[in-house]
Amino acid sequence: MSITGTACVHRVVGLCWEELGFFGVECVLFNEEYMTCMWGSRETLTANYSLYYWYENRSPVEECKHYLQDQGVSIGCYFNRSEIIQFQPFRVLINASLGSRTLKILSKPMELQDLVKPEAPVNLTIRNMSSNQLQLTWTSPYPKAQCLEHAVKYKSNKDTNWTHQVKGDIFSLPSVDYEKYYTFYVRSKINSYCGSTQLWSEWSVPVVWGSNSTSKGTAEEQLHWFWIHTVLIPIASCLLLLVLVVLLVRMERVWVILMPRIPNPSKNFDELFITHNGNFQEWAGVPKDVVESFRPNYSENICYVSELPPKDSCEPLWESGNHPPSVMPGAPAAPREHSPYKNSYVGV
Repeated sequence: MSITGTACVHRVVGLCWEELGFFGVECVLFNEEYMTCMWGSRETLTANYSLYYWYENRSPVEECKHYLQDQGVSIGCYFNRSEIIQFQPFRVLINASLGSRTLKILSKPMELQDLVKPEAPVNLTIRNMSSNQLQLTWTSPYPKAQCLEHAVKYKSNKDTNWTHQVKGDIFSLPSVDYEKYYTFYVRSKINSYCGSTQLWSEWSVPVVWGSNSTSKGTAEEQLHWFWIHTVLIPIASCLLLLVLVVLLVRMERVWVILMPRIPNPSKNFDELFITHNGNFQEWAGVPKDVVESFRPNYSENICYVSELPPKDSCEPLWESGNHPPSVMPGAPAAPREHSPYKNSYVGV
């Protein structure tokens, strides 16, 4: 419902509707959930506006609680569900202020059940009923489905114009060409049993069927694949790229785990070359006498090893004293006929 003025026919205290940029107020009840009353845009309005409303013979006059603004300019009013009463005459009063002058614009009575604009249908589904027949079904978010009538528009990829039909809750296409693909839309409005309005809903999300279509199912399935291709796949690709970058940054660590480095033994020989000046025997803790035994000019002291004769053997006397003759160093020992021992050995 809208209220409009003609060229300066409605003039109050020297103010004209058109001079103020006011061309009417329009109220729409969206899906019986909320309502808006709009009276212009920021570009056309030249005055400050306020809205007052009431239901005839039912409630006092109240000012709008939720103004809709565009860059600080009031262009409409928002009504929540608790403020909406259907089947009661509804009126609004617009105050337009310009300086010290005020223009009051009173609307005619409005019936809100005639201002309902339902939400667009959802869950569009196509089924093959026979070899050449299709059936299109849908659901509506509007709470009173029995109060709706619907319109279907469709065309094939080879058609130039849309075909429109007003139907109930089911639409059948009796003849289809399998060489074509078809696009379907549905919209709704309040029927004559529940109101008097020409406010149609928006067209639904399209559903497509045919040889070149991958959507022989519901519109939700098409939306599902849309999200997969446009959201999920790019996000997964970005995550994979991030993982690859992290792996490249930590590649040295991964390489060390896969191919351990050969230990460097040089640190274990620091004491050999720094403390012991390369003396391996001293560094290894070899005893000093063992080290001396490996020298080229090493000579070992002579020691005698003898075997004592039996007790009953004769013990001859030495001719020249009681001591055996001395052995000159370096000369081979001569055999002795009168030895006090049975066998004698000299160890070097």
